[in-house]
Amino acid sequence: MNIKNKIRSIFQNKSHSKLTVGKHNVRNRKEWLEGVLKKIPEGGKILDAGAGEQQYRGFCSHLDYVCQDFAEYKPETLEDGLHREKWDYGKLDIISDIASIPRENNSFDAIMCTEVFEHIINPREAVKEFSRLLKKDGFLILTAPFCSLTHFAPYHFYSGFNRFFYETELKAHGFEIVEMEANGNYFEFLAQEVNRLSYVSKRFSNVTLNSSQLKTINNLKKTLQELSEKDENSAELLCFGFHVLARKI
Repeated sequence: MNIKNKIRSIFQNKSHSKLTVGKHNVRNRKEWLEGVLKKIPEGGKILDAGAGEQQYRGFCSHLDYVCQDFAEYKPETLEDGLHREKWDYGKLDIISDIASIPRENNSFDAIMCTEVFEHIINPREAVKEFSRLLKKDGFLILTAPFCSLTHFAPYHFYSGFNRFFYETELKAHGFEIVEMEANGNYFEFLAQEVNRLSYVSKRFSNVTLNSSQLKTINNLKKTLQELSEKDENSAELLCFGFHVLARKI
């Protein structure tokens, strides 16, 4: 091996010493939300719609934070798909249907709705309700999966949403998209599911993967990481989901 190939080999081995492919879904979303929420002017009134456990409340410390949810999910009710062992809504300001929130028109400067649309029967009606509740020039912050496994059963109605859903529905209800970015890409999404394979095989096939199978999986993850690093817009096929910032016009 000549010196150039030896150096290349060292760096390639180093790059694969810690495979992170497929593990950035939640981190990417959290970082994007933190950055966007910082841009909302201090003192503005924000509605966290479908707030769940209010995990992003800490990013809204400079805002007048109001949280809403229907508050009916109970992990012990149905354990199909991926599910939580425990769930705690905490203290909610509003308990209601997301498409019928008991607040007056133009009540909020911003609305945040994260990873909720796949869990409601009527996401289009929710967009319409957000338009009613937002002041002119108010901001709508949305995230939802592009593709998702069954989770939070029985409240899982859609596997995900393409960018064309946002472009069509937001325009129809008086919004303009300020920013829309894909979270991850095709290779990252595949890797996310490969990372889950040991759990799924054990739960649904009662098979514990052996060392040879785990080595094959690790090699596949290396390939997916290499492809992701060279990615050129594979997100148009598949990604974790889209992050959307829109303004009411």
